[in-house]
Amino acid sequence: MSTPQDVPAGKHHAPEAVPPAGNGRSGVPLVKLIGAGKRYGAVIALHDINLEVGAHEVTCVLGDNGAGKSTLIKIIAGLHQPSSGTYEVDGAPVSFSSPREALERGIATVYQDLAVVALMPVWRNFFLGNEVRKGFRMDIPAMKKMCKDELLAMGIDLRDVDQPIGTLSGGERQCVAISRAVHFGAKVLILDEPTAALGVKQSGVVLKYIIQARERGLGVIFITHNPHHAYPVGDRFLLLNRGASIGNYEKSQVTRDELTGLMAGGAELEQLSHELESAGGAAAAIGRSLEEDVEELGISHPSSTTTTTESDAR
Repeated sequence: MSTPQDVPAGKHHAPEAVPPAGNGRSGVPLVKLIGAGKRYGAVIALHDINLEVGAHEVTCVLGDNGAGKSTLIKIIAGLHQPSSGTYEVDGAPVSFSSPREALERGIATVYQDLAVVALMPVWRNFFLGNEVRKGFRMDIPAMKKMCKDELLAMGIDLRDVDQPIGTLSGGERQCVAISRAVHFGAKVLILDEPTAALGVKQSGVVLKYIIQARERGLGVIFITHNPHHAYPVGDRFLLLNRGASIGNYEKSQVTRDELTGLMAGGAELEQLSHELESAGGAAAAIGRSLEEDVEELGISHPSSTTTTTESDAR
C-alpha cells in the first residue's frame, strides 16, 4: 500500500486544511464549518472541525462511538449552536436556533430511528407533518400519487403505498426517508448511520440511493463508522476521534486500506498488542496477530492538501 507521506505509524495529525468542495456552478459550498467547536461546560465535545459539502458530493464523516459524530450532526441540523468557529450555508454565516430553521434552508436530517410510525401506511409517513389539503380535508389521492412518483424517481417500486411502513425492510424504510427529504426540498441531506443495523444486501440498497441523491444535485453528509460503506460512495472523508479531526481527505488522496487503517487507530492497536504479548500465553498470540494487522494495514497518514482556507488566513 502506498504511503505518500513519511509519518510514523499510529501518529495521527489532521491536515491543516479541508479540501475545497466541488460545488457545482456557483463555486460556493452548500454547507461549510470553519474551526467549529462545541463545549458542554468543561467537556469539549468537538474541537476545531473543518467540513465542506457541495452539490453533487458525498462527504463521509467517520468515527467510532464517542468520536463526536452526533454532536456534529446536531450542529449542522440546527439543534445546537457551535461554541466556537463559523457555520456557513451557501456562503453566508448562519446561527440556527432550531432544526426547523435549518430545514427551511434546505438542510434535512435522517436519523437512525427515521421518525416514522410503523403502523401507518407508507404515504402517510411520507407526508407526516406536511399533509396536502384540499379545503378542510387531506387530499389523500394526491398524496398517494406524489408518494408513489417520488419513490419511483428514486428507483423504489413499492407494490402498494397503503402498506404499513413497518412491513418494509430496514433498507426500504431508509430509502423512503431519503425520498421524503428530497421531495420536500432538501439541498443537503444528513444521514445518521443509515447502514448501521442493516445486512450486506440492504446496506447496498441504501448506498445506491445515496448515489442517486448525489446525482440529483444534493450534497450528502454520510455519518458512519464503516469505511467499507463510506469509501465506494464518498468524495471526501472527515475522520473524527474524541471530538478532534484526525484527517480530512479527498478520495484521490486516500485509499480504502489507508482509510480503514486510520479508523482502526494504529497507536491504540499497537499499544494493545504489546500489552497482550507481555501477558504471555494465549493473549500473546492474540497480541502478535494484532501487531501483524497493524503492519499489514500500514497505518499512516496519506498526503493532505495544502489549500488555504479562511481559518488558515486568520
